[in-house]
Amino acid sequence: MQAKPDTLAGHASPAGESVLRLEGICKRFAGITALNNVALTVRAGEVMALLGENGAGKSTLVKTLTGIYQPDEGAIFLDGQRVTFTDAQDAMRAGVTAVHQESVMFDELTVAENIYVGRQPARGGRIDWRRIEREAEQLFARLEVPLPVRTKVKDLSVAQRHFVEIARALSQDARVVILDEPTAALSQREIAELYRIIRQLKEAGTAVIFISHKFDEIYAVADRYTVLRDGQYIADGRLADISEGELVSLMVGRAVHEAYPKAHVVPGPVLLEVDNFCHPTEFDGVSFKLRKGEILGFYGLVGAGRSEVMQALFGLTKQSAGNVKIDGRAVAIGCAADAIAHGIAYVPEDRQHQGAHLSLPILHNATLAILDHLGFFLRGRRARKEALAVARLYSEQLELKAHHLCQNVSELSGGNQQKVVLGKWLATNPKVIILDEPTKGIDIGSKAAVHRFIGELVKQGLSVILVSSELPEVLGLSDRIVVMHQGRVEREFARCEATPENVCAAASGAVLEEAA
Repeated sequence: MQAKPDTLAGHASPAGESVLRLEGICKRFAGITALNNVALTVRAGEVMALLGENGAGKSTLVKTLTGIYQPDEGAIFLDGQRVTFTDAQDAMRAGVTAVHQESVMFDELTVAENIYVGRQPARGGRIDWRRIEREAEQLFARLEVPLPVRTKVKDLSVAQRHFVEIARALSQDARVVILDEPTAALSQREIAELYRIIRQLKEAGTAVIFISHKFDEIYAVADRYTVLRDGQYIADGRLADISEGELVSLMVGRAVHEAYPKAHVVPGPVLLEVDNFCHPTEFDGVSFKLRKGEILGFYGLVGAGRSEVMQALFGLTKQSAGNVKIDGRAVAIGCAADAIAHGIAYVPEDRQHQGAHLSLPILHNATLAILDHLGFFLRGRRARKEALAVARLYSEQLELKAHHLCQNVSELSGGNQQKVVLGKWLATNPKVIILDEPTKGIDIGSKAAVHRFIGELVKQGLSVILVSSELPEVLGLSDRIVVMHQGRVEREFARCEATPENVCAAASGAVLEEAA
């Protein structure tokens, strides 16, 4: 039977009772099984963490829950009644909605217009704009979020966009809200604000499915967990009854004993020297040195200027002042081609829009940065043979999970897309590789593979600049840590003196007494 919005929306279940239940859900694509006999239960007033590596089936399950996909087998129950969602609108009318990491809204419309788009209330045959704005204001008052409803969405921050989507869900009496990696691009203050809103949803009896790769977030907001692996249900239970290590073992099917394996390499002479890098609006007076075989960590809060410095170093943006030396010689970097010619590679934070061509196969992506070599020096079958060798080499080294090298990158999980981007730049045989948030949004197993590979790179003499918002990652992998605050280098720490407390203090502009 199809879900009936007039009977399902707006009727909260008592806290603790099952709102949404899945039984035996299977989904196949061209002979590939994405979901196999998946079970899941979400209760009213509860946050259920949906856990699993990239490729475990989480995204497919979310699309099935929200009507984008229909299951090949199995059943979905809402308040004990079997339902079928024929499309996303059908699921939303029934009270099941998702807030994605990449929000999908109309940038040129206002906040209020986005909340009610496609279902605007009318009066006298015309859209009732006053009612739309009044009800939107009431929604944000309920959320305790001061957001002007006439603001265009294009002018909002990522966090504000999330709040608009949550308000849109509340406007439709959402029974189940799915939060898919909602904190990936948020500051600590914005994350705290999101946590507060999640608590409000719980208190109102809303069932929340929370998807995140960050265990501190999971334990901070979730009550229960469900683990998927290779498209199958593995386990569920109360988070209070399981440790982080046990969860990791369930997710990857093996114990990950060392999350941040530090390669034992003695750094060599200074390879790269950046002096007094300045930009009119993003950073000022940034200086640092990078040695051969060294991992130099860059840490800072959102807006500190870390990525902007790296983009300028790679020639993507123009700095207003500053000098760069490689092997003691001054070099001019006016564009990315100059940086590549001088042995610098840059793996950007936004892999989907800046790092990879999703519509192209792995083979083509892996060789994009060395097309000159393949095109000018190799022809025909020989060029293809060389390209295959390059793609195969880095696919094996990075433990890429794919059906074949001609598979489109868009069909890979986020972690495997990142591995393709890494392989592409390593194919240029760089001296320095800049890794900007290399494990953002990827699962624990893929993170471990990337971390191991970073260790292998420095053993081979490559120098690495690691930009990361994950403090344990920076502390665990770096030989030295540069901490930025409001566009400036606040402090530099040797590995032996870097602690979570003093690194965080420097990132926020504070100074601990013992570190003063």
